[in-house]
Amino acid sequence: MPWVWIAWLLAFAGSFALFEGYAIKTGRMTLSRFVWNVTKGFPPFGWVCGVIVGFLAAHFFWPGQGCLITGF
Repeated sequence: MPWVWIAWLLAFAGSFALFEGYAIKTGRMTLSRFVWNVTKGFPPFGWVCGVIVGFLAAHFFWPGQGCLITGF
């Protein structure tokens, strides 16, 4: 059932493209502007995002971590 995850990622990317395109076309807030506004109001936001991304990177790509895939 790996296709479910691929479909989910494609749906996520497609919905992002639709929302971002709509925001640009209508002059509304884009994701970049939203992140800028949040960082202006809460400066540690970038650091918190970095910690989360770093944790996920270590979880998925550190040798000997994660799931052992067999049967492929």
